[in-house]
Amino acid sequence: METTYELNPEDLGNYTGDDYNETYVLGDDRAYCGTETMDMKKFKATFQPVLYSLIFLLGVAGNGLMVTVLLRRRRGLRITEIYLLHLAIADLMLLFTFPFDVAETLAGWLFGRFLCKLMGLVKNLNIFCGSILLAFIGFDRYLAIVHAIPSMQSRRPKTVHLTCILLWLVCLGLSIPSFVFLSVDESNTSKPTCFYVNYEIHSNNWVLTIRVLEHLCFFLSLAVMSYCYTAVVVTLRSSQKSTAKKGAIRLALLVTLIFCFCWLPYNISLLITTLEEVQFMPYSNCQLYAALIVAVDLTKSLGFSHCCLNPFLYAFVGVRFRNELIQLLCKLGCSRVCLPFIKTQGHSRPSISDAVTTTTS
Repeated sequence: METTYELNPEDLGNYTGDDYNETYVLGDDRAYCGTETMDMKKFKATFQPVLYSLIFLLGVAGNGLMVTVLLRRRRGLRITEIYLLHLAIADLMLLFTFPFDVAETLAGWLFGRFLCKLMGLVKNLNIFCGSILLAFIGFDRYLAIVHAIPSMQSRRPKTVHLTCILLWLVCLGLSIPSFVFLSVDESNTSKPTCFYVNYEIHSNNWVLTIRVLEHLCFFLSLAVMSYCYTAVVVTLRSSQKSTAKKGAIRLALLVTLIFCFCWLPYNISLLITTLEEVQFMPYSNCQLYAALIVAVDLTKSLGFSHCCLNPFLYAFVGVRFRNELIQLLCKLGCSRVCLPFIKTQGHSRPSISDAVTTTTS
């Protein structure tokens, strides 16, 4: 049986997009929404588990190998590699929330209130840290290549470790409200969901706040990466060209474009959703709103896929890192598979990190 009730603007923050069997009446427009989104619900139930499972497998394998290689020589890590280690840990923590998301999509939230709060905290913590760490990596490469000599004093390993620890603490502080407001909601849905339902209007205010924080992290990180990598490209082009520098230029452009491609659509769709929910841009019909909900889900999945691409963008393309990875795999008994790579590893394309060493020396 279909139910109809009035949904006030302040209640929109609690709408998860899963209540497709109910009809909503929004404001004075009396726009009925809900029944026409059943097909979209089925699409999400099929699409999201498959995609999240693929991202989980690729991401855990890639980031796990990166962490293993870096920890084997943890006392001799270069500056960029310290950031890469923290980035891989952040990505792994985010990836381990994916099985819970898949299970919730298929059967609802079955893991209790504490895990609901913990998974939400971990997810927000690592979304914040991931974006900022990418900006730190770009800024470090900017210092190493564009300002090689003046920046050496500020790029000591101890300073970088302390910077990363401070970043984790700040992001943890920003994520703690998620632990407070998240809970298991068993009302008005066919399946229990993990969402911001504690303390009513305060939880809605936190939903809007966390969206603003996500936008700030993304756009600030994108601005820093764009500026730093542009300066890196200009500096390398003005110096003597070599294979290493040409590869570093291409990789700098690729890193920025892929970060923008993965996360920009999600931030745009989420921004439009927020503007509609606060009635700054009220939607005209239910089809548009339903499509926007699906767009948020799809673009968020695209953004999450970035965490399984990071090892390939930042580590695996580097000659030094790839050689160490091949040695590790050979020790694990994969010598037959690694043999073709060992023969050709001298012809591999260097990464920006390799170009940093060439430039600063």
